[in-house]
Amino acid sequence: MHAPLPANETDRLAALYGLGVLDSAPEKDFDDIVALTASVCDVPMALVCLVDADRQWFKAHFGTDIGDMSRDLSFCAHAILGDDLLVVPDTRNDPRFADNPAVVAGHGIRFFAAAPLITTEGFAVGALCVFDSTPRGLDDDQTAALRALARQVTGQLELRRYAIALASTTARLQELERRKDDIANLVCGPLRAPMRLMGEHLTQLGRTGHHDPELADLVGRATAAHVRGFTDLLEHLTALAQVGTENESLHMRQADLTQLTRRAIDAVRPIAATKHIGMLDQSDGVTLPIVADPVRLEQVLTHLLFAAVKYTPPGGRVRVGTEVESGPTVRMDDMDLPDGMRPDLFPHLFYGAIANPTDLPGPDHGLAVAKRILDAHHATVALSDRPGDGTSLHVVFPFAEREADLFVA
Repeated sequence: MHAPLPANETDRLAALYGLGVLDSAPEKDFDDIVALTASVCDVPMALVCLVDADRQWFKAHFGTDIGDMSRDLSFCAHAILGDDLLVVPDTRNDPRFADNPAVVAGHGIRFFAAAPLITTEGFAVGALCVFDSTPRGLDDDQTAALRALARQVTGQLELRRYAIALASTTARLQELERRKDDIANLVCGPLRAPMRLMGEHLTQLGRTGHHDPELADLVGRATAAHVRGFTDLLEHLTALAQVGTENESLHMRQADLTQLTRRAIDAVRPIAATKHIGMLDQSDGVTLPIVADPVRLEQVLTHLLFAAVKYTPPGGRVRVGTEVESGPTVRMDDMDLPDGMRPDLFPHLFYGAIANPTDLPGPDHGLAVAKRILDAHHATVALSDRPGDGTSLHVVFPFAEREADLFVA
């Protein structure tokens, strides 16, 4: 049975294309998520599926090398019609899937579950889905983890888009600064004399109403010698006049760092539970006002906590708290296990987010993206690692009243 088109299909496709992810290269961050999803749900196959106009495309896959597929045969085309999990215990008993070639084939798909990938604007662009060749179901912990992992996929996709937007904004501002310098050099240099002559001629003309041929000739010869300079000046002024016509990549306003941190903890806790990792919330409840894009910053904090869970051995502990150091601070400690096992978080944080953040895809590209968003918030990141204490990450933000001045203009 072909899935009907969502009522908001045109806007949904615009949101999908806006992510700029279709046909991109594989990335370990997403490969890790589907591997963890398969493990959590105890299934042989998991996919990050994005539903295009006439196909479904897979950003990451585990347990299968399946490529693009027609949307008419897509399981996930049904998953994007809702805003919560779609669980099909036995596909042969569901009229939507019973005659699907992937079901009727030998050792075909008998179990399917998917969590839609819903953007912050509310558009379902795809799904994180799992498959099995045996009819079955998911328990409460597995469904909670599947939802949380789907939110992690969406968060990482959106953070990448915003990191690109930030890079574009930074490049544009650098270009505008260069143009301002060029304008200053032109006005204070070669164009100063002809502009002064034009001013004198226009002032005299306005005062007397009489045309002075000699002065007009002088102005004409002076300006003719600097036509290129005046053309450059107009080009620079036009570029400066267009500042602010593009949408800002981040939407800054006052937010509570403690609340954002607790929301991030709640988002990652179901994933941690599947690895038997304790999430210790040591936020003291005190409001810590900062100037931030609360949606993007929450996604960054969620990604940092997800990285801690991902690189902590089963049975470990991750401690998270907020406090005031030199400013409002999030502190995350990935603690050593009693038997001497050590988390593997430190090198990923160090090389991914601190030592050499890069735009190039790599094992820790998501951490580099998170660092770029933190830089846009003027946050300072400190990292330490001590045997017996584990890895400690401190992210310090400016106080809201000080930070607000940075975003004026």
